[in-house]
Amino acid sequence: MADDKIVKKEYPLTKIRNIGIIAHIDAGKTTTTERVLFYTGKSHKIGEVHTGDTQMDWMVQERERGITITSAATTCFWNDHRINIIDTPGHVDFTAEVERSLRVLDGAVILFDGSQGVEPQSETVFRQAEKYHVPLLFFVNKLDKVGGDFYMTLDSIAQRLTNKAVALQLPIGIENGFSSLVDLIDQKAYKFSGKNGEEITQVEIPADMLALVEKYRKLLVERVAEASDELMEKYLSGQELTSDELKQGIRELTIQTKLYPIFGGASLSNIGVQKLLDGVVMYLPSPKDLPAAAAHTLSGEASEISADETGPFAALAFKIQTDPYVGRLTYFRVYSGKIASGSYIYNSTKGKKERLSRILLMHANHREEIKEIEAGEIAAAVGLAETVTGDTLCSEIKPILLENISFAEPVIGIVIEPKTKSDRDKLGESLKKFLEEDPTLKIKTDAETSQTLLYGMGELHLEIIIDRLKREFNVEVNTGKPQVAYRESIKKTVEKEGKYIRQSGGRGQYGHVYIRMEPLERGSGVEFENKIVGGSIPKEYIPAVEKGVKEAAESGILAGYPVVDVKVALFDGSFHEVDSSEIAFKIAASEAFKDAQRAADPYLLEPIMKVEVIVPEDYMG
Repeated sequence: MADDKIVKKEYPLTKIRNIGIIAHIDAGKTTTTERVLFYTGKSHKIGEVHTGDTQMDWMVQERERGITITSAATTCFWNDHRINIIDTPGHVDFTAEVERSLRVLDGAVILFDGSQGVEPQSETVFRQAEKYHVPLLFFVNKLDKVGGDFYMTLDSIAQRLTNKAVALQLPIGIENGFSSLVDLIDQKAYKFSGKNGEEITQVEIPADMLALVEKYRKLLVERVAEASDELMEKYLSGQELTSDELKQGIRELTIQTKLYPIFGGASLSNIGVQKLLDGVVMYLPSPKDLPAAAAHTLSGEASEISADETGPFAALAFKIQTDPYVGRLTYFRVYSGKIASGSYIYNSTKGKKERLSRILLMHANHREEIKEIEAGEIAAAVGLAETVTGDTLCSEIKPILLENISFAEPVIGIVIEPKTKSDRDKLGESLKKFLEEDPTLKIKTDAETSQTLLYGMGELHLEIIIDRLKREFNVEVNTGKPQVAYRESIKKTVEKEGKYIRQSGGRGQYGHVYIRMEPLERGSGVEFENKIVGGSIPKEYIPAVEKGVKEAAESGILAGYPVVDVKVALFDGSFHEVDSSEIAFKIAASEAFKDAQRAADPYLLEPIMKVEVIVPEDYMG
């Protein structure tokens, strides 16, 4: 676990691939990633989930449960390309790990269990990738499994995900007889053998598959011909598209998210992973292939950040992690420019300068120290105490703000109580570290009972946090029954006055506001609008009013749950030349908010979850 000083080989931006591995739980993400590490020479032994010795699932809880809980990053090299990989969880409780990873990646591979087809979380991760316009490859895994069916999975993808997916390979053999793949582009078959599937030999395409190969190749050629007018003209004139033309067309369409190439294999049996790696290099984009990243200046003007090593430094922090050896790690993706360890960077989200003391390339929980990082690369920083997930890091000379990362709100909570005084003393600091790491985790203290409520994305999510408290910080807690994370909202528009006046000798306190509160569409959150004209409230007090509104919204008048989907407009008020202060306006705004909510027909909102139950046909009816 000790750090290693390494000499970083330089790779041009065109030779870099930043990819994620995403899927429904148990589709084989970590198993596939372990093969990738082995075939690329990153590791010399294949780790297995069932034996608890995988490199990417390094947490104790991950190895005990056989699931991925937190995203893990690594770097490997294939065909003279550098591939930065983030392996993500498949369980719905940890979907935030997928969200933040896709925000900073240039491409991804979605895995499917070939015996199940598209599963509920397959749809979720596909929609997340669509949200960020991430080019994708599809990998139909577990074709050696009983019930493994490549063609059923193709139909499932077409019916439930997209009609833009097209097979580049076909499997030879089914279930435990599966050992080879047909490459539809070159019309050649390859067999995977040897102890670890490292021996790939060309074999004959079975005679009984020739018609099937011709059928699926024709579908592929038809789709690729749409890449350009030249290819379409050539195709319509009856000319054959060459292998190079097909590959170039697939690449262009994939990068534009107009096509999703489908590969097949069985990672546990070491079949197909090398061909998938070829596909990653050949079809997924480099940072140079993608449009410039959307951003805006500090004044709010739209801007763009192009992938350029010589440009001004710009990066996005996407993950915080506490390392037992080096402390707080900030994972970040560089979009432009370069930065050296020991440099000062500007956190434009916070408006603060911080010193980046060390830069580390991560391999799961192992670290390799480097002196510099450039555009297109992903690394972890030591020394950024103020930076949190979603913050932009940039040059102070040319500050910029990249688009933030959005996360789902927690849906379930539990009461936690420290078992001993020693536990009580350590609980707050321990939870603070978890909150920094996990944006979907929330802590609330009940004002009336003083109980601490811990909110998360599901029971497993909270169970893992409680377990980590004990293992990592030696903090034991008693827990109550799970509670639903309700929200409060309103039904009608109202206007209310808030006034805070105190006079007790010397300087007093004076804050006076009029607000209008109105309901918004579901999912809008809390919006604040300043509609003051004529200077009835000086500009310097407006932020205090907004802060009072936002803080009051954290605890509604019905049951203390957060108020959502409301718009609050400040339209009038008054001030005192001597007695007015920020705190007075903040309190006045808070009182006005509570009175307005009380008068606006408040009601409770209950979280709704879409549940899909998959039952074998034998049990239907």
